[in-house]
Amino acid sequence: MLMRTDPFRELDRLTQQLLNTTGTWSRPSAMPMDAYREGEEYVIALDLPGVSPDAIDIDVERNMLTVKAERRPVAKADDVQMELGERPLGVFSRQLVLADTLDTERIEADYDAGVLTLRIPIAERAKPRKVAIGSGSSRRQISG
Repeated sequence: MLMRTDPFRELDRLTQQLLNTTGTWSRPSAMPMDAYREGEEYVIALDLPGVSPDAIDIDVERNMLTVKAERRPVAKADDVQMELGERPLGVFSRQLVLADTLDTERIEADYDAGVLTLRIPIAERAKPRKVAIGSGSSRRQISG
């Protein structure tokens, strides 16, 4: 149901990890995700630990879903000296092309324990339906 828009995204992610680069708004870092179907919904779970919910932006334009988030440095007092800083900061983004079979008008988003979960219902027009077969000059009817 999902199509990746950038086949080199995984290579970019590995390079960023090796070079320890910070994402910017013009060149954001990737965020890890899982995508699966659960009953009549498609679920996308994105890891965003340490990101404030107000720093997450979710947009849908036609069938393009864009999630952007920014992890900002924690404000420190003047007397604090950083000893080790391994947690990546900066901008993270993911763009996904959603299939026409998903209802983009009814996407639900939940953010809990650093995981952004998007639930996208399967569109009614994509669900299987029975076709009744008439005899002779009767018309065929589709039941939903």
